Amino acid sequence: MIRAWLPRHSLTSRITAIYATLFVIAFAAVIGIASIGIDTYVQRQLVKEMGASASVFDRIWRERYDQMASAGRVLAADFGFRSAVAVDDAATIESALDSLKTRLDIPVAFVVTTDGRVIGVDDAAIQARADTIWNDLDGGAESGIMALGGAMFGAVAAPIEAPDRIGWLVFAQPLNTADMADFAKLSPIPVAASVVRADALPAMLREGTGVADNEVKAREGGETALYRATPLASFGGKGEPHLLLRYSLTDALAEYRPMLWILAGTAIAGLLLTLIGSWLVARGVVRPVRALEAAARRVSLGDNASVAVGSEDELGRLASTFNFMVEAIVERETRITHIALHDTLTNLPNRKLFREQLDQALRRIGGRGKLAVVYLDLDQFKSINDTLGHPTGDALLRAVAKRLAEDLDRAIIARLGGDEFAVMVEDVRGDADFNILARRITGIFDEVFDIEGHKLRTATSIGIAVAPADGMDVDQLIKNADLALYRAKQQGRGTYRFFEPLMDAQARARRDMEADLRTAIAEQQFEVHFQPLFNLARKEISAFEALVRWQHPVRGLIPPIEFIPLAEETGLIIPIGEWVLREACRQAITWPEDIRVAVNVSPVQFRNTGLNAIVLQALTHAGLAPDRLELEITESLFIENVEATLASLHALRAIGVRVALDDFGTGYSSLSYLRAFPFDKIKIDRSFIVDLLKEDGSTAIIRSITALADALGMETTAEGVEEVEQVDILREQGCSSIQGYLLSKPVRDDEVAGFIRQLQSRADAFRAAA
Repeated sequence: MIRAWLPRHSLTSRITAIYATLFVIAFAAVIGIASIGIDTYVQRQLVKEMGASASVFDRIWRERYDQMASAGRVLAADFGFRSAVAVDDAATIESALDSLKTRLDIPVAFVVTTDGRVIGVDDAAIQARADTIWNDLDGGAESGIMALGGAMFGAVAAPIEAPDRIGWLVFAQPLNTADMADFAKLSPIPVAASVVRADALPAMLREGTGVADNEVKAREGGETALYRATPLASFGGKGEPHLLLRYSLTDALAEYRPMLWILAGTAIAGLLLTLIGSWLVARGVVRPVRALEAAARRVSLGDNASVAVGSEDELGRLASTFNFMVEAIVERETRITHIALHDTLTNLPNRKLFREQLDQALRRIGGRGKLAVVYLDLDQFKSINDTLGHPTGDALLRAVAKRLAEDLDRAIIARLGGDEFAVMVEDVRGDADFNILARRITGIFDEVFDIEGHKLRTATSIGIAVAPADGMDVDQLIKNADLALYRAKQQGRGTYRFFEPLMDAQARARRDMEADLRTAIAEQQFEVHFQPLFNLARKEISAFEALVRWQHPVRGLIPPIEFIPLAEETGLIIPIGEWVLREACRQAITWPEDIRVAVNVSPVQFRNTGLNAIVLQALTHAGLAPDRLELEITESLFIENVEATLASLHALRAIGVRVALDDFGTGYSSLSYLRAFPFDKIKIDRSFIVDLLKEDGSTAIIRSITALADALGMETTAEGVEEVEQVDILREQGCSSIQGYLLSKPVRDDEVAGFIRQLQSRADAFRAAA
């Protein structure tokens, strides 16, 4: 019941109830113990007093017995009295007895003769018991209790002898109510005394609870009393007379009842004080607890709350601990919030915080001012990261962030991820300021970065979107700045571009083309066309270059220049290139054995570590000899991961695959590439062939390239040959083979066999011309 009650009530009520209950239990125990103690003490005292009263009765009666016995012996020894008894002189006997009774105040005195007569009393009951009395007296007792006429007497007896026993002289004192009352007055306590036979003892003495050797406690008429029954000596040992003392315990305890009432009153007063005190204590405990509860509730709602510490006790320490906990939570949340909104590497705002700050800035200007969002990333950062390691790359990013923060102190700068940063500048007045801002940012990268002993030089490409002209929405501005960055990277590194509406349309077209590319891969919309390579020395076809074409179901045939750059950027060139490689090998196996197939391989495919396995699978699946496959790579392949690229090329050469360097003379041409890897062929870029008939310098360049190739043991192929005169010059300058529209445009795979026969007849014409 208590367990069910406590949880449903307040802490104050529970504390008060518990203290009050404990007090009631304790004080009830005190009162109970006091009551038992008083009862025990009173009983023990009464036992002592009743024992004393019995001793007093015994002593008084002993004195009376001695007095009567002395008088009796004197009279029984008197010669005249004995003579009177001997001659049965009743008058003389009675006269002597009366004189003695008067003198000694003895109520009863008589003589019992040998013939059974009683002289001195007229009581017929006594007269009738003369023989019994004689027998009792003859038992040897000289004092004791004697039953006479239905009453109890304390009696003494003296034998009358002359010289034989001729009778008994008996003196008796009645033990009636009045006599016992007089006796009781001599007791130290107000007892009720009586002498009764054993069989006349009250039944309660036989059913009561013993409290001592001779005392019994019993209830009678709603009252508890203590009884003491003391056996008394009797004549003839008959009747077992007892001295019965009775004292009321109820009356004795009544003297202590005021004490119990005082205790009860004290208990009530103490209970009231306990209730008040415990309530005050509980309030003192609950008040700070409630304050803690209210503070905890505020903390749960996100507020920063603290509790006043008013003491140094447990509650004070609890309040201090709570405040410390709240401070720790605030500090942790601040740290978490900072981490959630800042870049851990540079400590700049991250993308999420930048968006929030941009949104706030757009609300502030409200279309009345101008705001620039600048997106930038580092040129060639991946190469630095890959060659020098990520720690160096991270250090470079931190250095860039520091420079941006120092030079653009009024701007908001964020790191969006990787090597991409964003800058937001408010209150820009005009287009001139925007250009100054862009040049200022690019100028930050003019100075070399000293990173862990490395002198690093990097540039940045920048895209800029301006509010409100380019949008007043966060997503729109960010998207437009990103589009401008993309266009800047397409234009070249280390430059910047402002957003133009046309970029959005181009981006949508690019997204649509990417989706179409994925569909084309899934639905196999690509075709492989083949363009022949003619060997000038042997005057015959030496190879066909495999060129991918996209037959779009709606837009028709899409040239490679429109989708290959996007495929390389999105990584889709990997599945496309793998398919082209398999198709080229499958077709080449049907050609004459002296004709090879050339396949272009993108740098993106080389970054895929599974390229060599793909080449082997294509050759194995088609059954094509490795030396009939020629892979064409461009010089851009050597910009990144040169060592890994060279290792892959050497592995391909080891199995017999030929490798040609395509578009030689453009981009990043370097003789170190030719020295690092022994290519089988160099393909001269068509830009040199176009100017061959117009500029004498082009002929010199062709002569230098072919001479270099001959010196290194490499073949040369001139691309983009469209006129016969170009063939004559190329032959004169030592070029190995030619490729171009002069021979043929790229043809479908099912046209190659017929084309070989047709081209062979043309070869005869070339021979004749030669």
